Amino acid sequence: MRADRLVAALLLMQSRGRVTAAELAGELEISVATARRDLEALSAAGVPVYPQPGRGGGWSLVGGARTDLSGLSATEAQALFLLAGPAAAVSDEIKAALRKLVRALPQTFRADAEAAAGATMTDPTRWGERDRHRPGTVGLLQTAVIRRRKVRLTYQGRDRQRTERLIDPWGLVDKDDIWYLIAGTERGRRTFRVDRIVQAEPTDLPAERPDDFALAAAWQEVVGEVEQRRSRTWATVLIEPRYVPILADQFGRHCEVVATEGERARVRLGAPTALDIARHLAGWGALVEVVEPSPVQAELARIGGELTARYGPTG
Repeated sequence: MRADRLVAALLLMQSRGRVTAAELAGELEISVATARRDLEALSAAGVPVYPQPGRGGGWSLVGGARTDLSGLSATEAQALFLLAGPAAAVSDEIKAALRKLVRALPQTFRADAEAAAGATMTDPTRWGERDRHRPGTVGLLQTAVIRRRKVRLTYQGRDRQRTERLIDPWGLVDKDDIWYLIAGTERGRRTFRVDRIVQAEPTDLPAERPDDFALAAAWQEVVGEVEQRRSRTWATVLIEPRYVPILADQFGRHCEVVATEGERARVRLGAPTALDIARHLAGWGALVEVVEPSPVQAELARIGGELTARYGPTG
């Protein structure tokens, strides 16, 4: 896991003072190219790591060969914990590493560093859609979460209507490159898609957050609610196994392989309505056979009839 390697690289530089990409690759059992990219990622994130070219060169921490993390500024410490924090949610080793790093920080930096570690998490399973563009608002919201400051949002919902609201930012989740903000509002906890935030204005008002709030637990509740809405209708289909990965790419976690029957796989597909499933499958033509339910079959027949009427010989 990359965040694990970044923390390990930083600790190695602390102990040795200077390392080459080759030495780091040997220690972490990765390629030299990967080691070089990790070192560059630390530098780009604001951690004071810099290369020294030439014979006897390598990568060092600003401040000397035997420095501790007191050489980090508050912003640099936050940058490091933002990098490693999401991975700590699923790795006990990274949690332990972050605890050690916190103890090495100046006392005045510790609260913000710990807040940064818990400000963001990653959920790699997507909901059948993808957006590789990271919204510029993410950085602003991360800062608001860490500093516990309210944010004034202009938000555009699915119906294209815009609303303004003052929210308490609690945490951010990167779900396969689609970002979500979990926040407190006057109506309780709400989840916002960050790419639908038209404008975000930080304020100096202190934000409130429940003392027992845990980002990972809150996100699991959100996922459960969304999954319940997204999987109200299930269909069973037969398809050649080689096409199953493409179906999985379309339906995300709502694609379950039940069994293999001869040369075809039996797969269950979920979506909010029968029409949603039919729309996804219509382009497959005869490559997919819908076994059940009948509402999905009926929607496919209707779509096929519409296409024939418009594009057939007499259309």
